[in-house]
Amino acid sequence: MNLLGKIAMQKKEEEDPPSPPQRGPVFWIETSDSVSRHYQFEPHGQLSVRVVDDSRPVFHRMVESFQNKFFPSGYPYSVNEGYLRYTQFRAMQHFSSAALSVLSTQSLLFAAGLRPTPAQATAVSWILKDGMQHVGKLICSNLGARMDSEPKRWRILADVLYDLGTGLEVLSPLCPHLFLEMAGLGNFAKGMAVVAARATRLPIYSSFAKEGNLSDLFAKGEAISTLFNVLGIGAGIQLASTICSSIQGKMVVGPLLSVVHVYCVVEEMRAAPVNTLNPQRTAMIVADFLKTGKISSPADLRYREDLLFPGRLIEDAGNVKVGRAFHQIVKPSKLRELKDIFPDEKFILNRGPRWTDMVLEQSATAEDALRGWLVAAYAANMEKSIHEPNAYVLEQAYERMNGVFSALLSELQSKGWHTDRFLDGTGSRFAWW
Repeated sequence: MNLLGKIAMQKKEEEDPPSPPQRGPVFWIETSDSVSRHYQFEPHGQLSVRVVDDSRPVFHRMVESFQNKFFPSGYPYSVNEGYLRYTQFRAMQHFSSAALSVLSTQSLLFAAGLRPTPAQATAVSWILKDGMQHVGKLICSNLGARMDSEPKRWRILADVLYDLGTGLEVLSPLCPHLFLEMAGLGNFAKGMAVVAARATRLPIYSSFAKEGNLSDLFAKGEAISTLFNVLGIGAGIQLASTICSSIQGKMVVGPLLSVVHVYCVVEEMRAAPVNTLNPQRTAMIVADFLKTGKISSPADLRYREDLLFPGRLIEDAGNVKVGRAFHQIVKPSKLRELKDIFPDEKFILNRGPRWTDMVLEQSATAEDALRGWLVAAYAANMEKSIHEPNAYVLEQAYERMNGVFSALLSELQSKGWHTDRFLDGTGSRFAWW
């Protein structure tokens, strides 16, 4: 074929473009509320929908339905490690607490009926008893900063207080003439417990919110609590009408329920990987870093935290004590020297014979606290091998800290720790004028 023929063929191809390939129907599958639906556009443009048959066993479908109603969307990928264990013990905690509350309410009503006083006086005593709970709430509300620093400890303390209050109510029929005193004191303890439990709920839930899904976690957690509270009330009614119908039965079963309740709370708190920095967790991170050169994650530390005595000093982290009053730890003659050692820092360190005091500025963050803690730990280790003046040791430790801090901070944040704030409770802080 000559050139003209080829050109003519090309023009013909351009005038008659090939027909587009035939496409099949467009379809997709959506899953919502445990139901899968098949969507498809028909050739004439209409959308057709049909439910996809689920061939799985009934048990598997029931488990998925329960998970969708009581666990956060995207579980287990949307939550941090430990959420399942936390939820299991939380369910048992609410079950035992609800059953115990039924027994205490029955005892209170019985004790009120035994009083040889007019009905009006009994009603007044009941109202005054409830008023004591509000007094307990007001007093406990002043401890919010301490709860931010140690939410696990205060959550456990809240349930211990609640059980003590419930115990007083259970015992009230033994001394009906002291109804107001016992019931009022019990409600006072329960009022403090309610505030502490509610105040510590948010930090605990936040530690599991892997994708910022705090509202979903909170809603599903409350759903589980409600479910097992209802089951616990049913069990409590059954107990109250059988083996716990007498005060002797309550005195046997009540302590057992209380032990189960507190044990479940302790296991809940041990499972929670709280990712904010307080004195105890900071000391543990520094100690692990000096020993192994690695940064521990919140999940690594959760079972090692001391939930009863969080303020204990850790020798491997420099025996640092945070929050003592500024005038108690630094003499005026030594203040200028310490400021010169740590220029532009938001902490002051003063080494003593048994521990190192650290005081933070008002605007100090967890990064500042971590810098000071590292200096104290390095200084403590150096003093074991060299015998130099305190100021020289602090200067050398400060240089070592500056050499590793950037890498340490980057690794710390990659592990999920929040370094924008340091929760030291009600510790003393200072500001230069």
